[in-house]
Amino acid sequence: MSAQSRTADHQPLYGRLWFQVIVGIVVGVGLGYFYPAQGAAMKPLGDAFVKLIRMMIAPIIFGTVVVGIAKMGDMKEVGRIGLRALIYFEVVSTIALVIGMVFVNVLKPGSAIHATAAQLDPKAVAAYTTSAAHLTTTDFLMNIIPATVVGAFATGEILQVLFFSVLFGLAVLHMGKVGKQLVSLIDQFTHGLFGMVGLIMYVSAIGAFGAMAYTIGQFGIATLLSLGQLMLAMIAACLFFIFVILGGIAWWSGVSLIKYLKYIKEEMLIVAGTSSSETVLPRMMAKLEHLGCAKPVVGLVIPTGYSFNLDGTSIYMSMAAIFIAQATDTSLTLQQQLGILAVLLLTSKGAAGVTGSGFITLAATLSSIPALPVAGLALLIGIDRFMSGARALTNLIGNGLATIIVAKWDGQLDMRRLQRVFNGETVAEAEEPEEMLLVDHARYGS
Repeated sequence: MSAQSRTADHQPLYGRLWFQVIVGIVVGVGLGYFYPAQGAAMKPLGDAFVKLIRMMIAPIIFGTVVVGIAKMGDMKEVGRIGLRALIYFEVVSTIALVIGMVFVNVLKPGSAIHATAAQLDPKAVAAYTTSAAHLTTTDFLMNIIPATVVGAFATGEILQVLFFSVLFGLAVLHMGKVGKQLVSLIDQFTHGLFGMVGLIMYVSAIGAFGAMAYTIGQFGIATLLSLGQLMLAMIAACLFFIFVILGGIAWWSGVSLIKYLKYIKEEMLIVAGTSSSETVLPRMMAKLEHLGCAKPVVGLVIPTGYSFNLDGTSIYMSMAAIFIAQATDTSLTLQQQLGILAVLLLTSKGAAGVTGSGFITLAATLSSIPALPVAGLALLIGIDRFMSGARALTNLIGNGLATIIVAKWDGQLDMRRLQRVFNGETVAEAEEPEEMLLVDHARYGS
């Protein structure tokens, strides 16, 4: 065992990332509850941490995808992995939509509200409905192609960066010896980026503290109680999806869901604190490679999943749409609900992993369904920030497991390595430089 591994194994509790994040969340909740004004003022801390991570996402996706594709040496392999990932995404996210719709119909969290159109404030949702106007299916597909390469990286559009990275990786395949030299350089550059992520993680507890203090201070815990039934129904649906649906998929694939959740516990805590699954995207890519998933699979599946496999967002959108119908006493037939499900199958693919994007996508869905009042979104504004945590956690867990499943489906998962890592054994990083070892063992270690 290396000296770095021994250091990680004997690290005191206060030095472990997951413990630091828990402390940050608890202190943030306390500050926001007892001193709301000061808690709300902590928003820049959470925003700064999210910005630090987001600045790393585009170059890391580029480096990982280009190196992964170039090392494959076969364009058919790229297409095969992509097709399998999309099939998995479509099936699982559709199941998530159905589960959300079943839970909201059974539990009926909005049936006691009896809101009328006169009581709803359309001005409160104007910003979301304006943004939603640009979320048509055609616009979404066209937006995958960036106006400029620089623009894609500057704005951090994940699908645009992924599109460019795949094309660049395929081009490098045909460059021979020069291409191999270029790939080696990009590979070393990517390792340096992951080293930067390791440094940024040292302030993750501060980011979680700032985000949670702002949320509680700005909206108050009373907001949770006023619409608590919907929140409890949403949490129940997410837990059912994680432990029954994803648990069943993991069991069928020979993967322990509990060990997987334990392996990503630090990422889950960061997401719970920041309400954004994007904050751990670089870490998840590194940890899934460390787990035994091939680099090409990780590079293609994780970024794509952030637009096409948002299981938590799918559950939320189907529940929120029917909740608004229940709250406004709008009667919906089974046929109308199936129509809403069909619309959600398209609009849910346009959501990104950023906080609040699910709300904008929901506005786009309601705008296309005449039976539902768009102003009903005003009922959800107060608790959306709280519910985004459950959405983001489910998205994170689903995307990570999707990568493992697709890797195994494609024969590119080292199951022996996965079991050893899950069991807490020290696994050597034969091809990774020393700074990556430090990030893996000292910061990712349980």
